[in-house]
Amino acid sequence: MAEARQKPASREPRILVVGPSWVGDMVMAQSLFKTLKARQPGSWIAVVAPAWSRPILERMDEVDEVASLGVGHGQFGLATRRQLARVLQGRFDHAIVLPRSWKSALVPFLARIPLRTGFIGEQRLWLLNDRRRLDKAVLDQTVKRFVALGLPAEEAARGDFPLPRPRLRLDTENLIERRVELGLSSRPAIGMMPGAEYGPAKQWPLAYFRELARLLVVEGFEVRVLGGPKDADAGGEIADALPHIHNLCGRTRLADAVDLLGDCQQVVTNDSGLMHVAAAVGTRVQALYGSSSPAYTPPLTENAEVHYLDLDCSPCFQRVCPLGHTNCLKQLMPERILQAVLSTAG
Repeated sequence: MAEARQKPASREPRILVVGPSWVGDMVMAQSLFKTLKARQPGSWIAVVAPAWSRPILERMDEVDEVASLGVGHGQFGLATRRQLARVLQGRFDHAIVLPRSWKSALVPFLARIPLRTGFIGEQRLWLLNDRRRLDKAVLDQTVKRFVALGLPAEEAARGDFPLPRPRLRLDTENLIERRVELGLSSRPAIGMMPGAEYGPAKQWPLAYFRELARLLVVEGFEVRVLGGPKDADAGGEIADALPHIHNLCGRTRLADAVDLLGDCQQVVTNDSGLMHVAAAVGTRVQALYGSSSPAYTPPLTENAEVHYLDLDCSPCFQRVCPLGHTNCLKQLMPERILQAVLSTAG
């Protein structure tokens, strides 16, 4: 259940972080891990996380141990949490709980970790003993909220602390194997991520992705459409009957996606988890924002261009457009994105 790189020395600070449940948030959590390592050299960092996130965490130099929590998204799983708490009991000095849900604070409490830090929420006051109030005006980005929980309360409240950028390791051997297996070419590659787990109000129209892909092929690129099994139909719609466009949705593991994105020259992506993965491997990001805000969850890289129309109705943060038109994305035309890609290609 819990796998470590090596046994921590007794003198090292031992920190357990309860991680988030989304790909993008888990990538952004690396900014916290980097902060903890910088502030407490030699510290041992373990992360409680869903099993799917292990491939992401294993690409982070700062994570020493992953404690998989075998509970599905939205499930309570008290028995599973108790079992994990027993495994972790007596091994950690400090727990940091990133999600604000009641159940996410249970494992550190049941493991009797002496110091338990987290934001107040969902009536979980008795589960935490280092309780922080979330000032959304000061901590106005997800990554700031994560990093703040690793800092002294007074410093965190100011909101002016550094935010180290995530950086995921690449596996060159795995990349070579996947390129051969998937039949990818030697053309410069552009990644496309048409999915957005949150809902359709964050998804650029598939017809626009398809038209952009067609234009990119004319310009000499290969297009790789990446996503999970749920995105396979969308990938098929983009790639259907067009040369040099590969629908890889559902055909790769998360670790493969990390390496394939690192091999792309650029990516065109909705505000999604894979957008944050692409940013963390150093690939140039063309980020498309509709119902969400680039101020709240930006790609954490200087190598990005954000495309956001900032309409009067944006950002609404809704899963489905409440006005029924999704103009915040429909008015963002493929030709604009093509020119952005071509202006920095090479």
